Amino acid sequence: MMLFGEERMGATMRVVMMIGMVASLVSIAHAATGTATFYTPPYVPSSCYGYQNNGVMIAAASDTIWNNRKACGKTCTVRCTGPTSQGIPQPCRGSVVVKIVDYCPPGCAGTIDLSKEAFSKIANPDAGKVKIEYNCV
Repeated sequence: MMLFGEERMGATMRVVMMIGMVASLVSIAHAATGTATFYTPPYVPSSCYGYQNNGVMIAAASDTIWNNRKACGKTCTVRCTGPTSQGIPQPCRGSVVVKIVDYCPPGCAGTIDLSKEAFSKIANPDAGKVKIEYNCV
C-alpha cells in the first residue's frame, strides 16, 4: 500500500528528472564546437589562481573562451565528438566538467586545453587532440 506522501514524492521525483533532462538538452543545443588538447602537471601556478590548488579537473582557456580573464572560475562541460586526425578512429569516451584556471596563449593548439586527467575522461590521450562540444557557465 502506497501512502499519499510517497505517491507525491514519486511524482515530484519524476518532475525533477524531466526538468533535468530538458535542461541537459537545452545545454547541448547551445553548445559551441571546437577542439580539446591536454597539458600535464605541474598545474600551478595558474593565471587565474596563482599557486592555489584547484584539483585536476581543470582547464586552460584559449582566446575563444578567455574573454580578458572573465573565464576564470567558470565551469565548462566538455564532450568529445570525434577524432581530428586519422590516427585513432574512435577516441571518444564521454564528457567531463572542468573549471577554467589558466590561459592557453595565442597559438594554443585547442579551443580548450584540459588537464591530462580531464582529457582522459573524454578521450584516449593517445589521440592528443579531439573535436568537442562545450558549454561554459
